[in-house]
Amino acid sequence: MHPFVQRNAAALAACAGAMALLFASGAAAEGTVNALCSTDAGWCEAAAAAFTRETGIRVQQAHKGTGEIGAQLRAEAANPKTDIWWGGTGDPFLQAAEQGLLEAYRPAYINDLHDWSVRQYAMSQNMVGGFYTSAIGFGFNTELLRRKKLHEPKCWADLAKPEYRGEIEISHPASSGTAYTIIAGLVQQMGEDAAFDYLKKLHRNVTSYTRSGQAQAPNVAKGEVAVGVSFIFGFERWRYDKFPVKTAAPCEGTSYEVGGIALVKGARNKENAKRYYDWLMSPAGQAIGGQVGSLQSPANKTFKPDPRIPPMSEVKLIKYDFEKYGRAAERKRLIDRWTREVESQAR
Repeated sequence: MHPFVQRNAAALAACAGAMALLFASGAAAEGTVNALCSTDAGWCEAAAAAFTRETGIRVQQAHKGTGEIGAQLRAEAANPKTDIWWGGTGDPFLQAAEQGLLEAYRPAYINDLHDWSVRQYAMSQNMVGGFYTSAIGFGFNTELLRRKKLHEPKCWADLAKPEYRGEIEISHPASSGTAYTIIAGLVQQMGEDAAFDYLKKLHRNVTSYTRSGQAQAPNVAKGEVAVGVSFIFGFERWRYDKFPVKTAAPCEGTSYEVGGIALVKGARNKENAKRYYDWLMSPAGQAIGGQVGSLQSPANKTFKPDPRIPPMSEVKLIKYDFEKYGRAAERKRLIDRWTREVESQAR
């Protein structure tokens, strides 16, 4: 090769290499974040897309129940593949914190959040934040109830009546944080033995236990089941979309959730995870829920939430002990007892 050509080829190669390095560093600056999301799938997907548009950071995100994610994080503890977990009932988040699977993070905007959100930080040594809140209740298909000549349920006691045999759907506590919140709430409300006696009666009326606590609302709306037990907000979207759905908060009182958000310990993309976390807790991220019909009460109090969100002030809430029932051993004990004494019974 002619020396001139050789020198220019070397120069071009060096330039190309420098440009490749520059491009690579730019891509790394944007990069990715690996997320797990347990709230409504629509909110998960819309939030990830909006965050990527705004920041250029690609969100690799899976949607699973909180019970499943807790098990996944335990399995991956030695080599974490997840950077951030958000949405879904808070008890499994607190259990993951107790097991050393989460990273402490107290955001600078803590004063922008409601007290119930801030309490989750305090309770978990800043490993779990309160992302939203909502109450357990019933959703029912009014046309199906009318056709079957069934009364609209108003109280926990109603659901145990023989007339509702085969008409109720609820989620499974091994995979669903929603179901665990229901069981733990009834235990606190009735006393443990009385609660399990009630759950046995309810079991006779349950047609199926779904993997996720988000299945009840669409199944009720579409007339696949008459009554669903889950978080009230999930049914409201279908009611606003003109499906024959009504809701009720149990007359005796009910449990509620404070949905969680947390960074995973040993995250590979820690800075991007913090950016996603902060964006999800901002007015922009919190407003996504209402935009896609996921009507929980948001943690951030600096913006006006969707007016369709059912007010918690109209629900008789029990004094839920998140600290006790957020412990892994307590969750395992109650689910084991439910499996042994309730699920094993014939229906």
